[in-house]
Amino acid sequence: MYVYLYDNFLRQKKYDSLIKAIEVRLTDYGIAGKILRLNNFIDPKQIIEDEIKRGAKTIVIVGDDSTFGYVLSRAATCDCVFGFLPVGSKNTIANVLGIPEGVEACDILSKRRKESLDVGWMNNRYFVSQLHVLAAQVKVIYDERFAVTAEQKMEVVVCNLQPYYWKKDKKDKNEQVVHPQDGKLEAFVRPLTKKGWWGYKYEDPSIFPFEEMEIVSLTPFTVEADGKVSKEKKVKIKLAHGKIDMIVGRNRKF
Repeated sequence: MYVYLYDNFLRQKKYDSLIKAIEVRLTDYGIAGKILRLNNFIDPKQIIEDEIKRGAKTIVIVGDDSTFGYVLSRAATCDCVFGFLPVGSKNTIANVLGIPEGVEACDILSKRRKESLDVGWMNNRYFVSQLHVLAAQVKVIYDERFAVTAEQKMEVVVCNLQPYYWKKDKKDKNEQVVHPQDGKLEAFVRPLTKKGWWGYKYEDPSIFPFEEMEIVSLTPFTVEADGKVSKEKKVKIKLAHGKIDMIVGRNRKF
């Protein structure tokens, strides 16, 4: 039994024809199922667990990167197989999973090629795509063995599934991208350096694979993880013990 979780933004009229085409393709494959619509008042974990009790085996997320992170950061421990139908303009995770956008994603879903994916853990909550510490005066401690600090502020990005895009400065026209690797978490650390009249510039990022990491500061810093923003003075990050079973495409990046 399939259950489809639609992001609320898919109610916009511009998505009507695409959603209808997706639903027709799913019916053709014999994998149409129950449709539930997400909103800010719905706990994805609770509704998924309720549907599993009713016999659901596959939960399909329909939306973009934000939808993917929102659902799985809360429902990572649910005992089911997850699928993803990427719709919308912000879809970088789909490329990593080898899933094309739109109707063609139904073909991948129908083939049910599964992989177990890593889940990150941060201060007693999960993250699946990416964790971002905005530029702040922080200290980064890796595996309790060594620490990284900077004279100025540092930006820290921990990638799990979502790639990391960056520019050297605001005027840089070339966007760089680093794809995360499977089987471990990787931290990308970018110190800021002061450059005369033009203010601050970022250095090129240093890449550190790790098993466990702490980010600490004397003052609160901003953390974004799968769309959720919080203020922290200490963040402990590591791989979670469990994994997510996800339907992926042949052209996945791992």
